[in-house]
Amino acid sequence: MTKNVIQQRVEWAREGKFPQVIGRMPSGWLIVADTQPVQGYCQLLSDPIVPSLNDLQGQERMQYLADCVTVGDALLKATGAARINYETWCNQEPSLHTHIVPRYLTEADSVKTKPVCVGYAGISARPFDVEQDTAFMEEMRKLLNIQP
Repeated sequence: MTKNVIQQRVEWAREGKFPQVIGRMPSGWLIVADTQPVQGYCQLLSDPIVPSLNDLQGQERMQYLADCVTVGDALLKATGAARINYETWCNQEPSLHTHIVPRYLTEADSVKTKPVCVGYAGISARPFDVEQDTAFMEEMRKLLNIQP
């Protein structure tokens, strides 16, 4: 069976082979997004892998949601963002993952009220770069008390 991109990334994270991993949260893997249309754009990948949030039950569901908000709190501190957007779609890749996106007062009026995937052209966004993103990743690890 072919793995989707989320499943593959969780496997790489488990094996320590995914450079975008910030660290292991109780409910999954926190990673830096592939592109950075806004600084600090992250994703939380559920581990265990499930198709959607509704497939988690009880404490696992509560933990995943709590981890999302905990990451958001850390992003507010690390980035100075004005607010955090949380997007859990699982449409293209039916494996639970949430986009956790800092939003800034300095964003242009034409994009600041839109989801990042609508307001920004992903193709022109800065790609993840180990050298450029290491300081941010270390700050997030410190704030969250996590390790890759």
